[in-house]
Amino acid sequence: MKVIVTGGAGYIGSHTVVELVNAGYDVVLMDDLSNSSIDMLDKIGDVIGKKICFIKVDLSDSDACAKAFKTHVDAKAVIHFAAFKSVPESISKPNEYYRNNIGSLLNVTTSMEKYDMPYLVFSSSCTVYGDTKELPVKESTPMLPPNSPYGHTKQLGEHILKNLSSTLASKIKSIALRYFNPVGAHPSGMIGELPNGVPGNLMPFITQTAAGFRQQLSVFGDDYNTPDGTAVRDYIHVVDLASAHVKALDYMQSEKSKEKYQVFNVGTGNGSSVLEVIQSFERTSGEKLNYKIAPRREGDIAMIYADAKYTMETINWSAKYNLDDMTGSAWAWEKKLRGL
Repeated sequence: MKVIVTGGAGYIGSHTVVELVNAGYDVVLMDDLSNSSIDMLDKIGDVIGKKICFIKVDLSDSDACAKAFKTHVDAKAVIHFAAFKSVPESISKPNEYYRNNIGSLLNVTTSMEKYDMPYLVFSSSCTVYGDTKELPVKESTPMLPPNSPYGHTKQLGEHILKNLSSTLASKIKSIALRYFNPVGAHPSGMIGELPNGVPGNLMPFITQTAAGFRQQLSVFGDDYNTPDGTAVRDYIHVVDLASAHVKALDYMQSEKSKEKYQVFNVGTGNGSSVLEVIQSFERTSGEKLNYKIAPRREGDIAMIYADAKYTMETINWSAKYNLDDMTGSAWAWEKKLRGL
């Protein structure tokens, strides 16, 4: 089956393309390369052993999106990653986030309806839960007001898909995967997280600091109500996260899948603090990290981690890698990238 992967040159997208190809799917990658590099296509090709079909397109442009989808009308599924993803940036550029993240989703679903593409896996986020105190969070945990425009775009995206599924006219069956915090890199060391500009996520800032590419890591806040005062997140290896997309796609095509719209948490169920991640990195890399404590960052919450039992039981997925696996693979990728 042919699958269109939007944002497939990005961090999670590239790893998912590899897992899809390994599972026997025919993949078409669409990306505007706004937060990725054309070099990633060659790296994906090196991992899978063949060249990947690629279309450069800005999916927030409705005409461009329709034109790109028209070239692959035989596709039966879409995995939609294409979105801006930085919480701090969304606070400073909210209009851009709403236009891009919501606009691209609507353009994609419009093209899917037009060309009878029945399956959609949507890249959602644990940010949809807001600053919840109900831990671990379940899929049934109520959504609270989001802490950022980014989180709001994910809430809105889920609402759009749920409403589409309730209409008899819509033929799209969709699954929203609520990611927790993806880190790590492919075991080959050929693909990993390399954002354009200054990283907004913890792990690439850690590895770039250890590699001497960044001078110092800032730990935003040590006065949260957590065991060591730093923010706690559910970190998940990117390869585990990528495999969840394959499982979701397999599940939607099976007789077990009865509903037109479902949501699943994708996390390990374990919370780790920023300092624990730093300690894991120092342990697996043998490097001493230069970091400082900085004020809290707007949009961040104190603690969140998943209850992923429903995901495990329903789509037969579970996380296989631990925190040391994540930090170790991230460092292996950084070293290979920098020639260290």
